[in-house]
Amino acid sequence: MVKVSEAVIARYEKEGEKFEILVDPTLSMELKKGKKINFNELLAIDTIFKDSNKGTEASPEAITKAFGTTELEKVAEKIIKEGRVQLTTEQRKQMLEQRRKELIDFISRNAVNPQTKTPHPPQRIENVLEEAKIHVDPMKTVQEQLPEVMNKIKTLIPISLEKIRIAFKIPAEYAGKANFILHRYELKQEEWQSDGSLVAVLELPSGAKEDLLNELAHLTKGDIESKIL
Repeated sequence: MVKVSEAVIARYEKEGEKFEILVDPTLSMELKKGKKINFNELLAIDTIFKDSNKGTEASPEAITKAFGTTELEKVAEKIIKEGRVQLTTEQRKQMLEQRRKELIDFISRNAVNPQTKTPHPPQRIENVLEEAKIHVDPMKTVQEQLPEVMNKIKTLIPISLEKIRIAFKIPAEYAGKANFILHRYELKQEEWQSDGSLVAVLELPSGAKEDLLNELAHLTKGDIESKIL
């Protein structure tokens, strides 16, 4: 269990209610990325707060209304994955550098100059990010930031992303969580079947295919159908 003095606040808000837990900053980021962690090591205190600084606990009624359960691990997981985790200065710096590198690498691998059909080297992309004064958010994935970043880059250099379309069918037991993942991308079609399964068609950069397939395969334990259109 992480010491209270070394823990950071993870915060989630819904319908005006605030929920906070004290967590290990490193493990919380691992969980946010989808990795399995030991909750006994993650939480500094087995308590869900309304205001952790004041020591005010959230009521069971408010917790149940917001999360549908009072089970600590389920509530803590949702707070971390869908809320905001307060990072240490050093951790935020490291994550910012890593996310910036991932963004540059992704664009240089998947984008081309539409006039010459040749890729832009990483150094050129990095220079453009600086010239356009583009803010990289370490808490958002590359895919979540890509549309805004590309729009700004296009004002300075000719560039376009190679895109593909993929159709998915996801079983009912995983459809809810999978839908949250799918909405990070450009959703072209979404149909909920009578058995609760989800059929969706996405358009995404070709380089994002493997990451998306791996994430969905991990979530569904491989029980997923996909087809490139």
